[in-house]
Amino acid sequence: MPARTAAVPDLRPARPWLTVVGIGEDGFEGLGPQARAALAEAEVVVGGERHLALTPVEASPRAERRAWPSPMLPFLDVIAGWRGRDVVVLASGDPLFYGVAATLLARVSRDEIVVLPALTSVQLACAAMLWPAAEIRVVSACGRPFERLALELFDGARIVLLSADGTTPAAAAALLAAHGCGDSRLTVLERLGGTNVRAVPMAARDVGGLTFDPLNVVAIEVVASSEAALLPLTPGLPDDAFAHDGQIPRREIRALTLARLAPTPGALLWDIGAGSGSIGIEWMRGGGCAIALEPRPDRAARARENAARLGVPDLDLREAAAPEGLAGLPRPDAVFVGGGATAERVLDICWAALKPGGRLAANAVTLETEGRLVAFRAVHGGDLVRLQATYADPVGRMTGWRPAMPVTQFAAVKPR
Repeated sequence: MPARTAAVPDLRPARPWLTVVGIGEDGFEGLGPQARAALAEAEVVVGGERHLALTPVEASPRAERRAWPSPMLPFLDVIAGWRGRDVVVLASGDPLFYGVAATLLARVSRDEIVVLPALTSVQLACAAMLWPAAEIRVVSACGRPFERLALELFDGARIVLLSADGTTPAAAAALLAAHGCGDSRLTVLERLGGTNVRAVPMAARDVGGLTFDPLNVVAIEVVASSEAALLPLTPGLPDDAFAHDGQIPRREIRALTLARLAPTPGALLWDIGAGSGSIGIEWMRGGGCAIALEPRPDRAARARENAARLGVPDLDLREAAAPEGLAGLPRPDAVFVGGGATAERVLDICWAALKPGGRLAANAVTLETEGRLVAFRAVHGGDLVRLQATYADPVGRMTGWRPAMPVTQFAAVKPR
């Protein structure tokens, strides 16, 4: 008689136990029947103090009410541990739009959660401004560096900035003025969706140190002066867009390098030997994310400053050299080796870590580095290109051509 195998219990919930309810300034009255039913059945209701105040106790008579602690993120693991109980989490607007539901989805499976969105502050702001929502850009300063706003600046741009608190409008106005956009029109929209809504229009240069209601969004119409320091998203920014000590690929070489790396939204780049950070920064301006290694503290600090000023303050810059600094990094979609290629096994380590279909590019200006690239190509294939830019420079009272140092560029795509 065959041995009997012990049954493995099915721990998956028979139905969703976690409901994330979007709630606006109109409170309980603005909730639909599904959200009200979830509250009525809830054993636990979690939300910010403001969200809980908008929801009467009698709406969930048997529920324990819990306000978000600070810090908030560890408490999400506590919520995940309530699996099997009826739990409602209250959130602002659409909880999947820069909201807590997106974070909870990393802790619970999709069949355990229901999300019931309300109108977002972005939708309400567009309605208040009569802006077509498809034509605006959204920047969030909630738990994110607001310097990302710099990436969206061009003359005529319409931006909805989600404020972290009442000081965000003044910080945004200062950033606009610093980029030559002090005439931009700001409308601070307070308490959208409620009875106490207020709109405060003004020019960016007039905001000064004003503070506003903590619950606000900022509608921005960008007006750029003739001296505005606005930069395109196309690769190959001017060299003087970056603070540097000479350790920077010239813009023509940089543009060709980025074309080989082929930035795509969300893709991860390793920028090894970052110098001024120019390659990683331009990669991120194209929608990707980057980890940059730079062992010299002065260059690392300069690269961080460049990243913040150019709209990508979340560049992950590490003061480390390859290959030691590569240990434990997440697998990249692309790798650029601008320095350190002569160190033992750096190219091999990068190639092994690279995802299938990923791109590797490396630039050499010395014979020693070039030799490494030639040897690496002999094993893995790829392209070698000699690049040289020649610039018109003064020669006495006239003008002549002055060549920059030639660059040997290796580029390869890892087979799938």
